[in-house]
Amino acid sequence: MKSSRQSRREAVDGLLLLNKPAGLSSNQALQRVKRLLNAKKAGHTGSLDPAATGMLPLCFGEATKVCQFLLNADKTYRVTAKLGVATDTGDAEGSETGRQDVPALSTEEWHQLLQGFVGESTQIPPMYSALKHDGKRLYELARKGLTVERKPRAIRIDEIELLEAAAGRLVFRTRCSKGTYIRVLVEDIARAAGTVAHTARLHREEVGDFHVADMLEMSVLEAAAEGGSGLQQHLIAPDLALGRLPAISLNHADTVRFCGGISVLGVAPGVSGLVRAYGDDARFLGVGAASEDGSLAPKRVFNTGEKNP
Repeated sequence: MKSSRQSRREAVDGLLLLNKPAGLSSNQALQRVKRLLNAKKAGHTGSLDPAATGMLPLCFGEATKVCQFLLNADKTYRVTAKLGVATDTGDAEGSETGRQDVPALSTEEWHQLLQGFVGESTQIPPMYSALKHDGKRLYELARKGLTVERKPRAIRIDEIELLEAAAGRLVFRTRCSKGTYIRVLVEDIARAAGTVAHTARLHREEVGDFHVADMLEMSVLEAAAEGGSGLQQHLIAPDLALGRLPAISLNHADTVRFCGGISVLGVAPGVSGLVRAYGDDARFLGVGAASEDGSLAPKRVFNTGEKNP
């Protein structure tokens, strides 16, 4: 039986873009904001390590249905690397495993080295990661001193901008595909330079079409909740997370079919792939898969009752 507290939770629909503070796991941050909103259902997408900071999309109610789409979104990070020191975890939380002199490269030489990582490549995931091997998280095995073979994964680096290179510190901004391990990227950059390194600070600035200015501090959310100023006013409509998908408007009859999980015909001629579907009242209906023959099959149906702004 649900507790009275659980039964009093509200049906909250929307996203919050939290600037996750250091020291909290992604789930701890989610649970804290969920309590502030008194929300029934919540999830997050694109986990950040506890030591990392930056954009963590928190999804509530119907907006949890966009989590899978945000997972596939490109991300932008500001990275600070400590050159000359390696750790077992690849970040500042780990134990030192070695030191190596740092070559005296010029700013232009660092710039050119970084540009060599732009494009498609592969990465071997680190042992200190949440990936599973025979049902066990890799970090659980790593903590026991075990190492297992990991298959390389395809990644894509779209941009690397050098911000600083001085006094054993390398700072850069990178925009990359999902599944990119920044800790591994830092180690690979150091190796190419003839040294070792670890990620000293990691701050995620962007996820998909959401930018730095969209983020909210935990303190702002806590103050809004305590002051009764309406925390829900900070919620973002779920479809704003899907802005890169084409939009299609359906008439009333097709809206009923779509929301009932039934494909509709003749609504998207020449369009193929995922699209955002809206009713004739501009209400966001969900995500559908369009075929070139004009048919539209529901993939994720939403029930927010919200209209597209």
